[in-house]
Amino acid sequence: MTSLPPLQPGAKKLGLVIDLDTCVGCHACAVNCKEWNTGGHYAPLPDYDPYGKNPDGVWFNRIHSYEVNTGTADACGSKTVNFPRSCLHCEQPQCVTVCPTGASYKRPEDGIVLVNTDICIGCKLCSWACPYGAREFDEDQGVMKKCTLCIDRIYNENLPVEEREPACVATCPSRARHFGDLGDPESDVSQLVAARGGVDLMPELGYRPTNKYLPPRRTTIPAKPLERPSANGANALLRLIDKVLSR
Repeated sequence: MTSLPPLQPGAKKLGLVIDLDTCVGCHACAVNCKEWNTGGHYAPLPDYDPYGKNPDGVWFNRIHSYEVNTGTADACGSKTVNFPRSCLHCEQPQCVTVCPTGASYKRPEDGIVLVNTDICIGCKLCSWACPYGAREFDEDQGVMKKCTLCIDRIYNENLPVEEREPACVATCPSRARHFGDLGDPESDVSQLVAARGGVDLMPELGYRPTNKYLPPRRTTIPAKPLERPSANGANALLRLIDKVLSR
């Protein structure tokens, strides 16, 4: 079994903050993630029967959509919540501790959880230990793969500084995805979590995921009864209609 690295005071905890209030479920993050990683550090990401009845493949990022009852009795009593799902880079990742070869590991310098595909034997123990379904088995190579937070982008000094962020964050059209150091309470992502009440996914498990979700905000659409037009207004409208039809 694999041991977790000791916690280092002040170490980075790189991760994502996902705003469920502004995610529109367009799948741009999943597509750009697939495109980048198909030619990147963990390439290729295969597809199986892509044009058949049961298409499948290796995707590091997936989006699920749910209809949520808001508890109101009006016509706006439900809303669609789009829920992106990928590796949460937990502080206590059981996917690491169950690995018999040490292929699954957590980096002490930034908290990113990775897989060394050179020593992975494809036993799938990590996927069984992950309650978030973030592990992907590559049937072609016989190894496990997962989100890397695009380490080949965020540490790539050949890219402009503003482009050193995960592919999913760079492509999000509604800016629902945010990347940064959640170990720094003064960082933009930490302040966003504090301001919006960011939450862990399934905190009762004790995995302490680094990634946070910003819950949807309750919104109401103001409505009021339609006012009956005045007699003068109605007569004017009828005269206009009569004039048009008389041409």
